[in-house]
Amino acid sequence: MALFIWSDEYSVKVASFNGHHRKLMELINELHDAMKRGKGPDAVGGVLKSLLEYTKIHFSAEQYLMTAHGYPGYEAHKAEHDSLVGKVEELTEKHRNGVAVTVEVFQFLKDWLTKHIKETDRQYGSFFNSKGIS
Repeated sequence: MALFIWSDEYSVKVASFNGHHRKLMELINELHDAMKRGKGPDAVGGVLKSLLEYTKIHFSAEQYLMTAHGYPGYEAHKAEHDSLVGKVEELTEKHRNGVAVTVEVFQFLKDWLTKHIKETDRQYGSFFNSKGIS
């Protein structure tokens, strides 16, 4: 059974970004399931690779709309994105160097879901909706 199941509590009221966030949730659930089976270390490399790809696509899309529509919280939001990307790169490098990062990656992803998406990203929903983006 999945640890995280999509619900409106995660919605940012922008369909494309909700789709991206669902992908992040799938990565968390994938890693969690692997950890429950004792296969976390085997799965973490693939999860990190997918996460790097996810951040490029998702953050670019968010930041594009923010700049195109003059989102007032753009600079702070971009700084948070930059921090998240830096952490993913740090975890990836640790993994490449043989450091066990499974639990650290799992906790990072859970925090990202609960803090960045449910708090930071939700702030832009009504702004984008007022610009006709839903």
